[in-house]
Amino acid sequence: MHTVNIGILAHVDAGKTSLTERLLFDTGVIDRLGSVDAGTTQTDTGDLERRRGITIRSAVTAFRTRDRQVNLIDTPGHRDFMAEVERALGVLDAAVLVLSAVEGVQPHTRLLMRTCRAMGLPTLLFVNKIDRVGAREAALLADIRRLLTPSIAPLGTVDAIGTAAARFIDLPTAGWLPVLADNDEALLAAYVEDRPVPAPVLRAALRAQTAAGLVHPLLFGSALSGTGVPELLDAIGDLLPPSPEAEPTIRARIFAISRDPGGTKVAYARSYGGTLTVRQRVPVYRRTADGRVETHRAQLTKVTVTGDPDATTLTAGYIAALHGLPAARIGDQVGSSGGLEQGTHFPRPGLETVVRRRDGGPASDLHAALLRMADEDPLIHTRVTASGDTGVLLYGEVQKEVIAATLAANHGITAEFAPSQLVHLERPTGVGDALEIIGNGFFGTVGLRVGPGTGIEYDLEVELGSLPLAYHKAIEDSVLRTLEQGLHGWPVTDVRVTLTQSGYWSPITVAGHFRDLTPHVLMQALARAGTRVFEPCHQFEADVPGPSLGPVTGALAQLGGRVTETLPAGDTWRVTGSIPARVVTQAQRRLPDLTNGEGLWTSTPAGDRPVEGGRPPRRARTDGNPLDRVEYTRWLAQRDLATSDGRSRAAPLP
Repeated sequence: MHTVNIGILAHVDAGKTSLTERLLFDTGVIDRLGSVDAGTTQTDTGDLERRRGITIRSAVTAFRTRDRQVNLIDTPGHRDFMAEVERALGVLDAAVLVLSAVEGVQPHTRLLMRTCRAMGLPTLLFVNKIDRVGAREAALLADIRRLLTPSIAPLGTVDAIGTAAARFIDLPTAGWLPVLADNDEALLAAYVEDRPVPAPVLRAALRAQTAAGLVHPLLFGSALSGTGVPELLDAIGDLLPPSPEAEPTIRARIFAISRDPGGTKVAYARSYGGTLTVRQRVPVYRRTADGRVETHRAQLTKVTVTGDPDATTLTAGYIAALHGLPAARIGDQVGSSGGLEQGTHFPRPGLETVVRRRDGGPASDLHAALLRMADEDPLIHTRVTASGDTGVLLYGEVQKEVIAATLAANHGITAEFAPSQLVHLERPTGVGDALEIIGNGFFGTVGLRVGPGTGIEYDLEVELGSLPLAYHKAIEDSVLRTLEQGLHGWPVTDVRVTLTQSGYWSPITVAGHFRDLTPHVLMQALARAGTRVFEPCHQFEADVPGPSLGPVTGALAQLGGRVTETLPAGDTWRVTGSIPARVVTQAQRRLPDLTNGEGLWTSTPAGDRPVEGGRPPRRARTDGNPLDRVEYTRWLAQRDLATSDGRSRAAPLP
């Protein structure tokens, strides 16, 4: 049997989870339709998901249509959880993008469609809620062509739209010819010459162009009444491509992690090749933040295949819950490191909040709980702030509710959050060197050069055998940790660090001496290179009436926006550009007044730019300030005195 792994994508409240319920019901997987409002859906299982009526974690289920098994991933619709969507996109063969016939094209819809097109992911469009008052067809199709993609092929139309009697009606295949002709010379000739094309030829062309991501079939329907859903199932079974041929070696990507009732970690993985079975020992690969590939070995203790709970072997194209991977993280690959080079399509989180206990318990328990959550979710980053509290990176405010609910349910901790702050970055502006010689207060020699690079790069100009491997690793690990706080306290990126000199004093020197010395040398080199602080930005699109173009562009300029393109779009103008994240809310609020309520604003986090004018923002340090030798050595001495085992870890000499 063929398999296809599809994701259900949508802006929040478009009816994505309700459509998933309808697909499962119509294919016999469930015998009763669940309700989002009642919290009885199959895929929203968390208390917060049921209470809020939103999907937070990707859920996997399966059904069969025609000759294939469809593994279906219901993804979050709220933009605060777009990182969760990205994990799902990485293992999909195709997607169904759901729109509301009432609300139409919404901001997150545009981001999702843009991402699917950039990935070349075959995508069906399903316009939901055609039976709701206010549902539109012609105007909505015009918006889709203008705001999402002109390459749509409506497979039908709607009778009695906006009423309880609304139903989907198939259209003749001849209506697909204009859009298919854009990508097929033979069909273009037939279209220009007004020659009829047989329906099987058009359907074959639609199937091929859908698989290539060139054309997007569109259907109308209602998850509530079920109209249009049988036609959607036909499209999934006929137009979407099956999973590719199996790769020759074992490779499975982990895209979600949960815990079973006993607290054991469960990793959900999609297989691309080979077989995974119970008691099998496998390597697990991970790409670190600096681009290195790490590996460890584990033994599978249980394999539960989605769609076939009795199966104990995972094969290519299928998804399974894997037990026995206690160190696994989302993004890891089992069996092979191939494919780890794939990049992300969404930016890193741009907000940081401080989490504190409201119940008065020990802060150490809160930090440990957050570290455990971060272990399951690599996009949750934590750090201890200068005040001793725990900081967490976020995509948006709704994530605070999720973290709070998880802490309360799984750890018995009641948490509260400080107002969120933007996270800035630092980049080196020049090249700087620094050197500390053994005997000058430290039991080791370290020389480092810092300069511009891509991401975080670490190189050696010394022989690998000049130090024991444990000492080399101590220096490299310390470099990565130290770059989390640059000259102004922000993470440093696009930097290249080179070890230029090294030495040690046997048998006195230990790896810990290099961990203590490296931050001081690195920050001296970074200070000589200099850094510049960059603030996060959003990429925006604003559709505005012609008379409002001047006032809108002027207002954007006042807020620091930079317009990159202004294009006519029918009766309106589409203005695109970038704007600092700190003023996005102001821009959104001003647009209705400037356009008499007719403007449409969409923005997504994208890139950054240098902070202009005045002193750049700073973040309080938590690393003892290795920029200042006296302050840093005093901090190291105090730390060593506070160690619980009372050992003298050979603190640097004053």
